Amino acid sequence: MGYKIKIKQKVWLTHDVIQFIMEKPDGFDYVAGQAVEVTIDDPDFKDDWAPFTLTSLNKNDNLEFIIKSYPQHRGMTLALSKLDEGDHFIITDPWDSFKDKGPGVFIAGGTGVTPFIALLRQMKEDGTLGASKLIFSNKNEKDIFLQDEFSRILGDNFIQVLTREKKRPFLYGRVNKKFLSEHIKKFNRHFYLCGPNGFVKEIGSYLRELGIKDDLVSVSL
Repeated sequence: MGYKIKIKQKVWLTHDVIQFIMEKPDGFDYVAGQAVEVTIDDPDFKDDWAPFTLTSLNKNDNLEFIIKSYPQHRGMTLALSKLDEGDHFIITDPWDSFKDKGPGVFIAGGTGVTPFIALLRQMKEDGTLGASKLIFSNKNEKDIFLQDEFSRILGDNFIQVLTREKKRPFLYGRVNKKFLSEHIKKFNRHFYLCGPNGFVKEIGSYLRELGIKDDLVSVSL
């Protein structure tokens, strides 16, 4: 089933990351961690769909999407970035991208953090966050978004890493086996991974080397 929803607000969070606040269709229910397929209300995109995670919570009056634009790909994200308030998306029914497996370690590369936003917000709302930790890796400081909110939710358990820029108070370097062993003290909990394919594969291999069983690791479905 498709839902036609209007853009109520469009905000550039960084030079290439956009927050869209959208109308919420009547009767549209979902849970944190779910995603939808998105297309544009334009005949040129009739059969062109792309998956995006819902970053809002079901209790919210509106839907929220946080989307990175890739102009070089000249595809869906570029087309979405050119839309304005009053334009429309078409979305499908929601489906599971990540499931809440309880408190754990969230490891994100760039906009791979977007599937974790609603999960962390919902855990905070429900009081189930526990000692969850977010390791958020970006190339440069200018790529970071929602920094203040992640800090409010997680406090000292929000770890920011830059891979191409040495700048305080951020950590510098790649998230590798040594980094994980230094910054994670308890490994008998769930791990959530999202980001570029190479990033997720590398982190997954490091976790296996550190003795983490595959059933304790979630990646986007």
